[in-house]
Amino acid sequence: MSTAPTGTACLDSVLAPTVRHWLAAGSVGTAAFALVTAEFLPVGLLPAMAADIGISEGQAGLMVTMAGVLGALAAPSVTVGAGRLDRRNVLMVLVGLLVASNLIVALSTSYPLVLLGRLLLGIGVGGFWCIGVAIGPRVMPEPTGTRGTAIIFAGISLGTVAGVPAGTFIGDVLGWRAAFAAAAGIGVAVLVAQALLLPALPPQRAIRWRDLPALLHVPKARIGLLAAFFMFGGQFFAYTYIAPYLVQITGLGSGMVTGLLLAYGTAGFFGNVAGSWVAGKDARTAVAATALVLGASALALAAFGAIPMAAIAIIVVWGLAFGALPIATQTFMFRAASEALETGAALLVSLIQVAIALGATVGGLTVDGLGLVSTMVAGGIVMMLGAPVIAMLGRERRVAAAVPH
Repeated sequence: MSTAPTGTACLDSVLAPTVRHWLAAGSVGTAAFALVTAEFLPVGLLPAMAADIGISEGQAGLMVTMAGVLGALAAPSVTVGAGRLDRRNVLMVLVGLLVASNLIVALSTSYPLVLLGRLLLGIGVGGFWCIGVAIGPRVMPEPTGTRGTAIIFAGISLGTVAGVPAGTFIGDVLGWRAAFAAAAGIGVAVLVAQALLLPALPPQRAIRWRDLPALLHVPKARIGLLAAFFMFGGQFFAYTYIAPYLVQITGLGSGMVTGLLLAYGTAGFFGNVAGSWVAGKDARTAVAATALVLGASALALAAFGAIPMAAIAIIVVWGLAFGALPIATQTFMFRAASEALETGAALLVSLIQVAIALGATVGGLTVDGLGLVSTMVAGGIVMMLGAPVIAMLGRERRVAAAVPH
């Protein structure tokens, strides 16, 4: 194997970004898009997958749960286990797991095989959030160090708002297996791009197990973690089962559901922009408002979801709030504990993945036991709990001020 040309072996030593830097950052951003899309792909395909595999819709929700559980375990394990390994190689292994996962699901003939594929994806997702997100400034060197990170988070946002409707559209036209095969194809393209474009990325420091609980030592960060747990948990308690709800309760056809999920994603894009603006002024308000709108949307869908026009309007509002969720929580946590977040990122990722897994699991049990409407009600209540949790900050500040120094 030939040695990389001078100037490309370490992109983070170059002062001004070149086309190669933009493409390298783009390959990481595309990996983020592919991982987010794959993690939530079953949401839009749930009815078709459940019918084809021969399981209930509640059981099908375990496809989201499995990825979340392994993501929670993989975040700290990969962060510490990577040690002094080249981050380029670690990142490519994680993307390789994405490809293997989606191929297994696309070719599976049984439910256990599907779950195995989702377990592999969870490892890739959990590891990526702690390894991939942090290398943005290194593959896109420039004074502020923000462009590379912005490209990666753009991939996350695009996957969040567009991945599910795009996968649902492919599933409607070509079948749900084709949607997973397409996700695997994107992963292969990303692997090729990263092999050609990414330089060696030796670790800047090795994270140790004792570094991981850093966020728990910051009172404001603990409150943020609890709020994020309720909001993400409640979101996937209800949202995981949105497609069967729209089919069975609202009475929409599969094509209309696909279009409505696209509207949800489009609204999410604008929600991401609005959430960024509000969080930039007051992150606490942004989190509380997001929690209230998310919860109110699920509760409104439970009350008025049988009316098609009302359901459409509610889904758009819900999408707007969901788009604001990641940026609002990330901004709040960064401002609460920017230094601790560097070493404690794995804890934040694990908690969010646990919330997603737990929400999807309990939501599935609720669907099978009490029905889809009850799932929306319970999920909405859990999401709204994020608002009073964040309101605890005011009490915390007053108590802190009363303590003599």
